[in-house]
Order: sequence, then C-alpha cells, then structure tokens
Amino acid sequence: MTTTATAEPAPSAPAQIEWNLAEIYDSLDAWRTDKARLEKQVGGLSRFKGRLGESAAVLSEALDAISTTEKDLVRLYVFAFLEADEDRRVSEAQERRGAATLLLAAFEEATSFVSPELLRVGSATIEGYLDGEPRLARHAFNVRNILRKEPHTLSDEAEAIIAGTSAMRQGPERVFAMLTSSDMPFPTVTLSTGEEVRLDQAAYGKHRASRVRADRKLVFDAFWKTWKGYAATLGQTLDTHVKAHVFEARSRRYASALDAALAGPNIPEIVYRTLVASANRHLPSLHRYFRLRQRMLGLDELRYYDIYPSLVASERSFQLDEAKSIAVAAAEPLGDEYVALLREALAGDWMHVYPQEGKAPGAYMYGAVYDGHPYLLLNYNGEYDDVTTLVHEWGHAMHTVLAKQQNRYETAGYATFTAEVASITNEILLQEHLLSQDLSSRERLFYLGTALEAIRATFFRQVMFAEFELGMHELAEQGEALSGEKLTDRYEKLVRRYHGSDE
Repeated sequence: MTTTATAEPAPSAPAQIEWNLAEIYDSLDAWRTDKARLEKQVGGLSRFKGRLGESAAVLSEALDAISTTEKDLVRLYVFAFLEADEDRRVSEAQERRGAATLLLAAFEEATSFVSPELLRVGSATIEGYLDGEPRLARHAFNVRNILRKEPHTLSDEAEAIIAGTSAMRQGPERVFAMLTSSDMPFPTVTLSTGEEVRLDQAAYGKHRASRVRADRKLVFDAFWKTWKGYAATLGQTLDTHVKAHVFEARSRRYASALDAALAGPNIPEIVYRTLVASANRHLPSLHRYFRLRQRMLGLDELRYYDIYPSLVASERSFQLDEAKSIAVAAAEPLGDEYVALLREALAGDWMHVYPQEGKAPGAYMYGAVYDGHPYLLLNYNGEYDDVTTLVHEWGHAMHTVLAKQQNRYETAGYATFTAEVASITNEILLQEHLLSQDLSSRERLFYLGTALEAIRATFFRQVMFAEFELGMHELAEQGEALSGEKLTDRYEKLVRRYHGSDE
C-alpha cells in the first residue's frame, strides 16, 4: 500500500483536525467585500501626504488611519495565506493570496511618503508632537524607529519605487513554495517492510529517522536526488532572492545586506558575527556528540543519514490529545495564568494538524491578526519530534496572545530574535518535564539523546544556516552570480566542516 506523510491518525481520531478560518471571515463573499472596502481605504490615505507636519492633531489622525488600514489589511492577507496553505494546488486560493499580497504592496506604496516626510519635518518638531499629544502615545515607538533610520530613508519618489517592487521581491519565495509543495514530483520508495511511501517533505522527516539503516539511506538518497534535479532552477530562484536583498540594502545606503536585515530589530552586526564565530569555536563539542552517536548506534562510520534516528529506540507514539496534555503539564513552571490560557487555547480550533497532499510543509504559527487568535500549521505524525514541534509553536502562540493582551496593535509585534526565546524555553520545559517522570534507563537515555539533538538542531544547525546565508549575500555583494552548482558546493563544504568530515 502507498502512504503519504502521516503515521495515520488513530481510528478514533478525525481524519483531519483543521483550524477554523471562519473566525477571521465567515465566508469568501465577506472576504471579497472587505477587500473592495480596503482598496478604497488604501487609496484614501494619500490625503495625508504633505500634511504630517501641520500639527500634532493631523499627525495623530494620519497615523491612526494608516494603522487601522494596516490592521485590517493584515487580517485580509492572513486569511488568504492560511487558506492557500491548506492545499497549494488550489489555484483560486493562490489567486486570493496573490491579490492580498498586491493590496499590501499597494498599501506600502501609498504610505511610503510617511518616513521621508517625518524626517523633513525634523525630529525636534516630531518629538514636540509626541510629548504634547496623548493620542500619539500609541505611535511613539514606531515614529522614533523611523527617526532612528534617517540615514537610510529616501525621497518620497524613491520610497514609492521601492514599495512598488514589494510583490516582485517576494516572487522567489512564492515560486519556491509552489515548486516544493505542489509541482515537485516526490519519489515513492519501498521500505524493508514492503511498505511503499511517497516521500514528500513530511514523510521524509519521518522515515529518515528509521531504525533500519538501509531504509534511512534509501529515503535520503531518493529524496535528495529529486531535489538535485531542480538545482539549477532553485539556484536561480535563490540568486534572485538574494539580489533583491542586496538591491534594497544598497538603495537605502546600508553597508551590507546584513546591516539592512539587522536594522529593523536594531541588532548590532557584532551579535550576528559573534554567534557564527562562537558556533565555529565550539564545533569540537558537536563533533564529540557525533562520535557518541556513532558509538551508541554501533556504526563503523557515521553518515549524514545517521544523524536523525534517536540514540536509543523508542516505539512510543503520541496521540494528539496526549501531546496536548503533556504540553500543559510541561508549562506549569510558567504559572497558573499561563497554563489556563494554554489549556483554553488548545481546546479551540487553532490548528491544522495532520499532513495531506498539497498542504504546506513544516510547521509555523501565524498570529498577525490582532483582534483574533493565532493559527498553527503542523504536519503531525505522532513522533516525539512532533510533540516538540507542537510545544515549540505553542510557545510562539502564547507569546503572541500575551503580547496582544499587554499592547495596542502598534506595539504588539516582536522580532524573530525575541520570538525564539519563548518557543525554545517551552522546548526546554518539555525536556525537563519528561525527564522528571518515573522512567526506565532506556527511556531516560532516549530523552537525554533528544535533548542533545535539540542543541545540535537549535544552535549549531541554525547557525550553520546563518553562516551560509551570510556567505551567499557577501558573494552577491561582490558581484558574483549564484548558480545552483556554486551554492551546492559552498553548502557541502559548510556541512562537512560543521559535521567533522574531511572527505
């Protein structure tokens, strides 16, 4: 028989647990009506152009109108984004996401005058407005952020041009998403059990951790052979993506694409480079972990496909309800209020849980709808890694819920740099909770092994990605073209260095 990504849900479980997007819009007609309203609203924002310096009252009125429009636009976009990710093969849903993306780009273009105009008015006048007009308090943080970026803010015309390229600059990401979730023909392999498995991304994630080494190798080779067939296309897509970053960074007079990327969250470049240097300095510890893994798996040599199975076998699977209960218990150190909020949220229709054909791969939390709850996409297979992912994404979701409780729309957002603190804290609490249980020696070894693997995946692996990303942007800044072959070669060398291979 042929299976997809799932370890099939138990017979007592529904075939699919889905989020309820009707809590955002109760019908497609309602979405279309709101889109038409917002198109007019975006067009009306031009009435404030050239007037921001008239008075504190006018500035307050303008920023309120812009903020309200943005909040409603985000709602429109999130609905379309989530709907499209349910099945990326549905062209009508993709068209709605495209239309919402274009409207967001139109909004960016319509409001592109704000930053240069505030800077022309001058920080002294603007600070006076902020101090004297209570209605501007909700906007003060963002306005001061604009003033901070004065050296990188362009003329009205230049800002409008850059804003107008927004949809085009997002093109490579959309092409990649469609190719890898809808168009790419994933292979089917026959495992040692005789089971035929279609190796989409979720199925690959499951079967690469097989206890049978021959199956791991089969799955690894077949999956990446498919990707290799698209190396040239993916290389060109990534080349365009990187060039877009370099274009905007240079247009805004940043020293580099890295400088531009870190400017938003106001993170010093030394933090990024120190992180990369620190990971490289501690690679001997990572290599020691790989030697431990090799011994515990009883292997003469460790190959890349040997990274993923647990150090000791565990046949335990986790039904969704059990995973939810574990998540609640693990969160107890965060206090009664947090636990009560989490329990209530887990009972809602916030998640799209199981894999299905056409669905977006991986997992994420999307909490941008200010007056609504976050939504979580999972591809849950019942493995321990899936429990970890569930806890991770719910860490993001609870962070979002609490941020909205404490902040107006204008300041409820947060940088990724901050976001991962909440999610990884929840992962650590999960590890500590499970290790505190009455376990056999083998069970304890299993959870300790997963804790070591979490350090590899969360610290070393992510920094390796960051180093690769930094390197390819620096190549582009030096005028080099980024082909699939060149990027593959650079990534292979990086993987070998991080994993201790000189072959």
